[in-house]
Amino acid sequence: MAARSMKEPVCLIESDSKGSLRLVPSGLEILQQIEQEVVVVSVVGMYRTGKSYLMNRLAGANKGFALGSTIQSKTKGIWMWCVPHPRKTDHTLVLLDTEGLGDVEKGDTKNDNWIFAMAVLLSSTLVYNALGTIDNKSMENLHYVTELTKNIKIKSKEEKDDDCTIVRYLPSFVWTVRDFTLLLEIAGKPCTADEYLENSIKEIQGGNPQYNEPRACLRKLFLPRKCFVFESPARPKILQRMEEVTDAELFPEFVEEANKFTDYIYTKSDTKFLEDGIKVTGRMLGQLAETYVKAIRSGEVPCLENAVVALAEIENAKAVEQARVLYVHRMGSVRFPTNTLEELSAIHTASEREALALFMKHSFRDDNQEYNKKLVRALQGEYKQKCERNINESRKACEQIIKRVFESLEKKVGAGFYSVPGGYKLFSQDLQVMTGTYRLAEGKGIMAEELLKTYQDKKELIGKAILTADKSLSEAQRKAEAEKAKREKAEREKRAALVKQKAQEVDMAQQKKSQEEYVKQLNEKNEKDKKAADDRHDQLMAVFKEKADNAGNKEEELRLKRQMDALEENKKSAENKNTRKWWEWGLQIVPGVGPLYEAYRHWIDTGSD
Repeated sequence: MAARSMKEPVCLIESDSKGSLRLVPSGLEILQQIEQEVVVVSVVGMYRTGKSYLMNRLAGANKGFALGSTIQSKTKGIWMWCVPHPRKTDHTLVLLDTEGLGDVEKGDTKNDNWIFAMAVLLSSTLVYNALGTIDNKSMENLHYVTELTKNIKIKSKEEKDDDCTIVRYLPSFVWTVRDFTLLLEIAGKPCTADEYLENSIKEIQGGNPQYNEPRACLRKLFLPRKCFVFESPARPKILQRMEEVTDAELFPEFVEEANKFTDYIYTKSDTKFLEDGIKVTGRMLGQLAETYVKAIRSGEVPCLENAVVALAEIENAKAVEQARVLYVHRMGSVRFPTNTLEELSAIHTASEREALALFMKHSFRDDNQEYNKKLVRALQGEYKQKCERNINESRKACEQIIKRVFESLEKKVGAGFYSVPGGYKLFSQDLQVMTGTYRLAEGKGIMAEELLKTYQDKKELIGKAILTADKSLSEAQRKAEAEKAKREKAEREKRAALVKQKAQEVDMAQQKKSQEEYVKQLNEKNEKDKKAADDRHDQLMAVFKEKADNAGNKEEELRLKRQMDALEENKKSAENKNTRKWWEWGLQIVPGVGPLYEAYRHWIDTGSD
């Protein structure tokens, strides 16, 4: 299903009355059909703060996510709306509207913690929507961020995740302040919304830990950060029918800020990625959601590394099958039997190249080339079947042509036509003429000489009998004819041997082409993956540097610089780990005799008697 066919939101993760999360199959199915990369924007916040309106606006609609005009929360669980991305070609914008936090009807904060954690895990941009101002009360309402490191695990190992590790995988953060009535000023001087946010979350030296903790968590875990402040959208009566109103009925200041917000999300919100810059498709996002919900339901803390490992296994296995199916489809253009060995080999080379490119596009974290090798074996198996079929079809075609061309010879032998003086000369002449006719016939395929040799070998005893019985020949003539027959047999053997040699040469050349193509594409993928990882690293470093340059105090600046050093160290470690001699592995792709010659030799060895 393409994103554009989704007319309205659906529930992706259901939250029942007991606070237990459940993945909704219909929502998962929608994601599984989206092959495009996704930009995922989640909105969280206290219930009845207008979260759904922002998401509808991002979707380019008034209606969609339930707005509600009563004091009761409308959204339960996490609802999803997938639409074509307005700015990024070949991307899908996935909007996730979450259940309102702090709903008094639930009476249990555990559910809120998991909803918040799921929004963080799934999104590339997290929007926190709050009312009034960024004050101590709004920070207390965001206490879920202080629980985040308890509810999310990056590495599967027992040691605690450090801030530098966590921040590389968390979404960017946008704080939207609704119904803002204050002046944007700090110490009596005008400021931007971003400066307002940064000033509001800075640490107070010697302050209450309960005051500083959520602010410190925001600074440590979420980069980059952005803020938008919205005045009231309209008069109260209009607010009760927000699903119907147009921008003309809203206050201009609100519309202007809303447009700035949507423009920022469209242009700055990144494609959802995993470690090392691996970009996520809709199908991959669905699998991640399934893995995380399963972990939560089983009482475990969702682990990103475990989820990525499970996702890689599923995606790589699927990539192998997709590549195999593409190869089979491309090889379907072969018309059997082929005239030459090279013809089938050339089609195989082109089909293999396309199949490998498809696999490289969709596979990731195949560190030991396990799935790459599976693909090689799968393609070799398919190619061998095609080689066997080519030989089989050629064999059948040759047998039919032999039967037709040599039919008169068989009848004459049966009628004793050659059992007369001078009969051997007639037999030899007919055999020579018919052999020439056979060689000129089209559609024989690659087994032409082998099948001719087999037929003529069978006629050798008949020829000897006719030669022995021919009274018109002297003993010397008889010996000369016998020697001539031996030379012709030797020539047949030579022709057949040359065909075998040709098959092996073609196969060895094919192996070399395969090795070179695999090494080439592996190196290209390695470079592409490295660039994606470097781009992500540079992006994070730029954000860290900006925050460090504008840090409010020396301690904050040093903390950010330590994270920058850790990022650099992580990059070097990853580069050392990922440095692979692809060519060495490539030389092992098609060891020994290849499928074409193996199939050809099998038919010769088992079917030539």
